[in-house]
Amino acid sequence: MKEISCKLITETVAELCVVANKVLPCSLANKIAECSKNEELPLAKSVMSDISENIIAAKQLDIPICQDTGMAVIFAEIGQDVHITDGNFEEAVNLGVKEGYTEGLLRKSVVADPLFRTNTGDNTPAIIHTRIVPGENVKITVCPKGFGSENMSGIRMLTPSAEKAGVVNAVLEIVKTAGSNPCPPIVVGVGIGGDFEQCALLSKKALCRDINVPNANPFYEQLEKELLDEINKLGIGPQGFGGNTTALAVNIETAPTHIAGLPVAVNIGCHVTRHASKTL
Repeated sequence: MKEISCKLITETVAELCVVANKVLPCSLANKIAECSKNEELPLAKSVMSDISENIIAAKQLDIPICQDTGMAVIFAEIGQDVHITDGNFEEAVNLGVKEGYTEGLLRKSVVADPLFRTNTGDNTPAIIHTRIVPGENVKITVCPKGFGSENMSGIRMLTPSAEKAGVVNAVLEIVKTAGSNPCPPIVVGVGIGGDFEQCALLSKKALCRDINVPNANPFYEQLEKELLDEINKLGIGPQGFGGNTTALAVNIETAPTHIAGLPVAVNIGCHVTRHASKTL
């Protein structure tokens, strides 16, 4: 049985918090540069160019890409043959977030109570999703989530009669309502199926998938393309100034659901849709 210490988990989470906030995934950075060249409106082209330059500057200057360094969302896939030693797993993760955000000089945005609003001072607690998987490794993904985009997300509890058209309409309605608020161009994570909470989790997980990797099911791969095309026809454009690029990608994740339901969740990520992973 493989042993992994809580100290290593803490060090890994701290490292990933900093990396995710400073370095955008290459596929996303490349897509932004590509869309910048394809914009026809001068203002849209200028905004996209500024976004690309900001990404490059953040990497060169070793500073966060965005001032909103987000709430730390952690996905942990824990091998069933792993023995975690020297402490408590969730405490180790939160200590890693504390160290990463404090020593990395990242903005601390978490309040201890949703109504009393006292800042915790170290960006903890993190939102932690754990999954037991076969094997003897632990894969940790840190997804810092800013709330300019998070606030624009939504969920619709459709019935089966809505079918594909209802899903498309729900996604387009949520994106259209969001408008310029989530700092477009956006990445759109869509969860379809499960129940109320699972479809929301699926939409969050969808944002952690590389935008160059389509859904493995050909039907949903095509639906991703169709939704991306329809979203970009909305003309919201970069930062809401109009243009061809409202969304950079649409990622769909699905799950089995009840015979009476068709849950759909849309988790919107801004152009700084950040995530970083490491396997121990």
